[in-house]
Amino acid sequence: MAQVRSVTAAASRAACGQCRRFAKAEHGTVAMFAMVLFTLMIMMGGMAVDLMRYEQTRTTLQNTLDRSTLAAASLSQDLDAIDVVNDYFDKAGLLQYLTNVQVDEGINFKEVTADARADAEPYFLHMLGVQDFEAPGHSMAEQRVTNVEIALVLDVSGSMSGTKLSNLKTAAKEFVQTVLTSDDENRISIVVVPYNAQVNLGPTLRAKYNAQHLHGVANVNCLEIPASMYSVTGISRTTPLSMTAYADMDSSTDQTSSYVDQSSTSYARMKTAEPYCIATDKNIIRLPSNDVATLQAQIGAMTAGGNTSIMLGMKWGLALLDPGARDMYSEFVVSGNIRTEFDGRPFDWDDHNSMKLVVLMTDGEHVSHTYVPDAYKSGPSPIYRAADGNYSIFHASRAAPNQYWVPHRSAWQATPWTNNSTPAVQQDWSGVWTVQRQSWVAWQLYARALYTSWTSRSSIYNTWMNNFADAYVQPTSMNSQLQQSCSLAKANGVVVYGIAFEAPTNGQTQIRSCASSAAHYFNAKGLQIQSAFRAIANNISQLRLTQ
Repeated sequence: MAQVRSVTAAASRAACGQCRRFAKAEHGTVAMFAMVLFTLMIMMGGMAVDLMRYEQTRTTLQNTLDRSTLAAASLSQDLDAIDVVNDYFDKAGLLQYLTNVQVDEGINFKEVTADARADAEPYFLHMLGVQDFEAPGHSMAEQRVTNVEIALVLDVSGSMSGTKLSNLKTAAKEFVQTVLTSDDENRISIVVVPYNAQVNLGPTLRAKYNAQHLHGVANVNCLEIPASMYSVTGISRTTPLSMTAYADMDSSTDQTSSYVDQSSTSYARMKTAEPYCIATDKNIIRLPSNDVATLQAQIGAMTAGGNTSIMLGMKWGLALLDPGARDMYSEFVVSGNIRTEFDGRPFDWDDHNSMKLVVLMTDGEHVSHTYVPDAYKSGPSPIYRAADGNYSIFHASRAAPNQYWVPHRSAWQATPWTNNSTPAVQQDWSGVWTVQRQSWVAWQLYARALYTSWTSRSSIYNTWMNNFADAYVQPTSMNSQLQQSCSLAKANGVVVYGIAFEAPTNGQTQIRSCASSAAHYFNAKGLQIQSAFRAIANNISQLRLTQ
């Protein structure tokens, strides 16, 4: 029995020894496992720290990108887009991470794209062989407007004759083609405003205004704009506006003591090229359109003649972009003169989905403008015309009964001249001017009739020439009126492009001052006018109009 217990004790001791040896071996394994686990925990924690630092860097970078591109892409942003983005990054202390800035802009949009990349500088990932851990950033911001209204204000004065007018037509027609080719949604409208000494509205547009002193001469539809109206963008449809008289104020006559026949084309008859408002249907304002063929045909038909009144062209161009003309446009839509898609135009000045622009072109400078006073525009005159074409005139200052001067007889008589039973017809002033030049009337019907000496005859002539045309507008005033309209246009967000086409120094100065910026001004010679129009059109051709 004792022997059995001895064997059992020995076996127990052996088993305990094995347990101790196993325990020692297991303890080492656990320690190693714990070390590995601890190392992994440190690495995971380190990776988390690195990832947090990466995300923080990326977020800061992205936020700066987004803010800067949004500011730079604003169409109301006057600063250079790249400079705006750089400034944002500089102030955030991230300028060194900015890698690329690109700007794409057109007449109705601006798109700014920027990229940046910053090294997150990992603390632990390099243990895994990750040496570079860069946080990239990319942002694109864009602002667009969907509707564009354009006024082409084109000089067709006499100095534009020949090659210059031909070059203008080619350039303007190409402009229309380029701008409208991609306009599949009828978002772009163009009005054409030809001007010389005056702006001929055409009968359809002129009928929308409160015109006074109508003369009834076909294709003569110019209105005189009072100086006070240059302080506003529009042209009132209710304010009475005098029609420009169809009169030859500039042609001279033979100041002889003898009679000059009223039919003389050299000294008596009015010259049709001399009136400030020339009788033609070629140079009239063209209502908003986007039909390429129609606009090109209208531009191609323009003719040159007359003096230069840039301020009138700009005034009408701006007025036809003024929201106050909207009701008139709606009336034209109803009458079929404007397509229905343009109903609701001109848009408000602050409409963020629309853009307005004027292309103002001249080859000259302002020349003094003369008006026939209202008293001599229309209404009964003291002048009578007989069936044979000869005139007589009643002078109340003469003693009765012989108060009618008959110039072709160089005599006074008691009744108007007539050579048969057909009574002489008292003339309306507008009727006198459509036949005779003012100098002939002043000399033959007044100076020769009322003179007492050669000196008095010249004095009487000068008096009546001033009576017939005493409202002079000097170039300095015309320059001021032009700049008033230009300032109003720019203040209301209108983009003004100016083209001085072989213009004299003062003309260049006026157009340069009118343009929205130096980048919007072109000084062109010869075929360069095509390059100027092309540069403007290329901006508009990039339009991708959206709903």
